This record gives sequence, C-alpha cells and structure tokens, in this order.
Amino acid sequence: MPKITYVAADRAEQTLDLPLGTTVMRGALTNDVDGIVGQCGGYAQCGTCHVFVDPDSLDKPGEMEPDEDDMLDFTACPREPNSRLSCQLEVTEALDGLIVHLPERQT
Repeated sequence: MPKITYVAADRAEQTLDLPLGTTVMRGALTNDVDGIVGQCGGYAQCGTCHVFVDPDSLDKPGEMEPDEDDMLDFTACPREPNSRLSCQLEVTEALDGLIVHLPERQT
C-alpha cells in the first residue's frame, strides 16, 4: 500500500498506508487526521480538504481537473501554486511517498 504523509500546521506528521483506489481525503477521514474536513464527501464542491503538496512530491499527483482548479479559489486559506483538493487525489502506486501539508484552517 502506498504511504502518504500528512503534515499538520504545527508540523506534526502522520504517515499512513492507504489502499489503492481511495483518496488522500478519505484516508485522512478514515484515520482521524485532524485538519481535513471533507464536508462535501469528495465531490470537489467545498474546498474543505485543501492541502499543499510538498515541493518534493510535486511530480506525484496528476494534472488537476477544471472543477478542482476553480474550487481552489474559494478555500479558507489562500491558494498556493502547490494547492490541491485531497478528495481529487486518488491513491495509486504513483502517490507512494506523497507528502501533503495541511492548512491552518479549512473553514
């Protein structure tokens, strides 16, 4: 199973083995990772699963779809060039070693 590391705003890290086919958001919710809300359930409609992909991991996620790109303009913490919605990051072997930083707040 691919390993995904979540880094909280206070820099605390949690690394999880996530099953293929889930999402980075669903993995966080299932494992009680503080800092990801996921209000819309993973449909890229709320922005409460906003993460910042670590610079060392930028090559791991694929390209974002237009809906995700649009929703990132409405997140609680300002969008950065490395912003993604974790609900749109499907866990694949290519994501093994992904590091995401959580914003200070989601709502």
